Order: sequence, then structure tokens, then C-alpha cells
Amino acid sequence: MSKKVLVLGATGHIAHFAIEALLTQNDDQLVLFTRHPQNLPKYDPSRITVIKGDTLKDSDLNKAMDGVDMVYANLANPEIKQQAQNIVTAMDKRDVHTLVWISTLGIYNEVPGKFGQWNNDMLGFGKADGYLTTYRAAADVIENSDLNYTIIRPAWLTNKDEVDYETTDKGEDFKGTEVSRKSIGIFVAKILQNPKAYAKRSIGVNKPHTDGDKPAWY
Repeated sequence: MSKKVLVLGATGHIAHFAIEALLTQNDDQLVLFTRHPQNLPKYDPSRITVIKGDTLKDSDLNKAMDGVDMVYANLANPEIKQQAQNIVTAMDKRDVHTLVWISTLGIYNEVPGKFGQWNNDMLGFGKADGYLTTYRAAADVIENSDLNYTIIRPAWLTNKDEVDYETTDKGEDFKGTEVSRKSIGIFVAKILQNPKAYAKRSIGVNKPHTDGDKPAWY
């Protein structure tokens, strides 16, 4: 049965791969929500609705949620906690229950060893305005909601044209140092095909055999 999927932050690189996969795998209708619709590729208009909007504006989100079955959020913003709160509120108002949320590795201090220390230093672990602090706050909002959420915590992202990944769950040590954006996009599409299998989980995603003190390319 066809579903309607709202993609927030639809011009993002990961979102591009997820959208392409969803268009290939099924006949779902997609609502692409972005502040910059001019940056979207030319998609099949019979499957796509484009909405120009801002997730920090409740009115924009409420409009975008109309008739939606699932939400995939691909956002990056210093105010990401507020974005998370707005999205949860809008989903509750419209009785939408499934959310796939892109976060980052390290929000639970789950990355072990020297790579974990490097990651914490690079992403400001423990700093009030640090990347990890703000993304953890957003994840807390989602995990404390009544949504059937899936949080994805990617390793450091590459633009490699490959789909090669493994996963860890919250409470387990993170593995590896990197993963391709394409891998994450494909994983997002997989979750949206069967969201119940991934509900109420926070999942780390990395490319196998990429252990090290930091990403090899850094």
C-alpha cells in the first residue's frame, strides 16, 4: 500500500540517496520540504510534492504534515533541539507516528578508544554549544516522545559511491570511523520500508573494517 513520506531537509546529500532509493523501490508519494527548493534535482512530478519551508516555523511544519504517514528528518542546525521539538509537536498534532532522524556518532559518548577522544575533541563533547551537546539534546527530545522513532548515528561521512555498512545499537560501543552518505541514504529507505523493525531504536552506522584513531582520509 502506497504511503506518503515527508522528507525534511530534502536538499541534503544523504536525503538525495534516500529519495532516489524510495522512488525506485515502491510507489510511495514523497513530500520534499526544504528552504531551498531551487537546489532539488528534477524528480518525477507525479510522485513528488515540493514545499518551501523552515522547520523552525510551526506553520510551515503543520502544513507539510497534511496527510503524511512517515517523516524522515535530515537536518543540521545549531537550533536542532528546537527543530526536534517542533517536529514532534507537529507530528503529534497530525497523528503521525513514524520518524527517522539523522543524528551523529558520539552523542552518548559511545565511541571507544583514541578515536572516541578525537571525535569528542572535534565535535565539542561537553561544551554547552558543542555539536555533540546540541545533537544529544535533540535526540533526547525524540527519545522522550511517544513516536515510533529511529535515530541514525552515522560515522564520519564520505562521498564514496558504495553501499557498505554495519550497525550497532544504543548501549554498544560504536564501530569504525567512516561510512558513505550513500550507505546512510539506502539504510534510511530500508527503514521506511519496514519501520516497525527499527522502532524505538538509536542505531550507529559505520563501514566495516575502518577502525582507527581517526578517519583514514582526515
